[in-house]
Amino acid sequence: MAAVKEQDLRSVVNRIVDQVRITDVHTHLYTAGFGDMLLWGVDELLTYHYLIAETFRYADVNYDEFWKMSKKEQADLIWKTLFIDNSPYSESCRGVLTVLHELGLDVSSRDLDAYRQYFADKTVDEYVDIVFEISRVKNAVMTNDPFDEKERAVWEKGVKKDERFFAALRIDPLLINWENVWSKIKSWGYNVEESLTEDTYAEVRRFLSDWIEKMDAVYMAVSLSNKFRYPDDSVQAKLIEHCILPVCRDKNIPFALMIGVNRQINPDLRLAGDAVGKSDIEAVNYLCANYPKNKFMVTMLSRENQHELAVTARKFRNLLIFGCWWFLNNPSIIDEITRMRFELLGSSIIPQHSDARVLDQLIYKWSHSRKIIANVLYDKYKDIMDAGWVLTEEEIQRDVEKLFGGAFWDFLNKKL
Repeated sequence: MAAVKEQDLRSVVNRIVDQVRITDVHTHLYTAGFGDMLLWGVDELLTYHYLIAETFRYADVNYDEFWKMSKKEQADLIWKTLFIDNSPYSESCRGVLTVLHELGLDVSSRDLDAYRQYFADKTVDEYVDIVFEISRVKNAVMTNDPFDEKERAVWEKGVKKDERFFAALRIDPLLINWENVWSKIKSWGYNVEESLTEDTYAEVRRFLSDWIEKMDAVYMAVSLSNKFRYPDDSVQAKLIEHCILPVCRDKNIPFALMIGVNRQINPDLRLAGDAVGKSDIEAVNYLCANYPKNKFMVTMLSRENQHELAVTARKFRNLLIFGCWWFLNNPSIIDEITRMRFELLGSSIIPQHSDARVLDQLIYKWSHSRKIIANVLYDKYKDIMDAGWVLTEEEIQRDVEKLFGGAFWDFLNKKL
């Protein structure tokens, strides 16, 4: 194995990072078998909630008026406001341009109708293949909610398999809205009551186990508020203790916690109305320390939580931190967080996930993140080479494969 020369280091790192096939560990995508639940195309890109929130900072339109528009009308307004009347250099706008450019479309033309025609000429199956090839995503983990009636119906009927997609069981309604969902669970044949008796716990565990098996879920996940505390005497905490943790332990799958959402500070924005709040790291510390036979995946939404979270990960090998989530998905912040994580944790992390809700976003989120991660890796390799360490191309390849999916599958103890 030949050593990498210092003058070749940047080109070697860039090439390996650019070519690696990715496991995207958290998305909101679906296989084509879920029909119109899989979002794709330029109008979906433009009406993504990041751009909706940004548009309201400029456009002279009230909320009710906007929500009464068709998707095409909304997209037209967003295109004019953010791309024509203003320069589109926010990360959300730049992402749209990256997608169009990588697809081979003429971004300089600013011709939205021409872009629409490109997508109109594609079938969904054809376009899924195009996006996976351009983004070099090998496989992606979905977010799958059995409380969503539309999605539930697809699972019950039997969804057509796409081997590139894995399921994750999403349980937000169970933990956040128990008083309204327990009766649904009961109607599905599980003998639960609103009061949390031992029989109810047992039936909730049966419900979760059944859905893990039905989906072949690789982890269980929940998005939690910045007010999340554990332990405490809440219904949420009791369900975690008596149902979530035992089932995850029994199935040997991680419990993924996404912590830090300050929900609906502006309800008029609908899906775009959530914000961010600093969270209490003690909940993560407690879970990792007191449930050593459980695996936890954690990402936190506040920039101010990142250093504490990385230090906690140094102390507990049953914790895998992942991604720069949601409002952290900005180049300057990704760079900062990735550097800090590498310096504390080496390659035992998942530096990024796409969190994509629109299929096309795989293209820009991974294009942008690859460049940032490659730059950070170059600097870290340069540091150890300056200290006399000799690196081979095979070692760099090994490290990169860990960062872009290998560490995830190792944590799951699952081989593809």
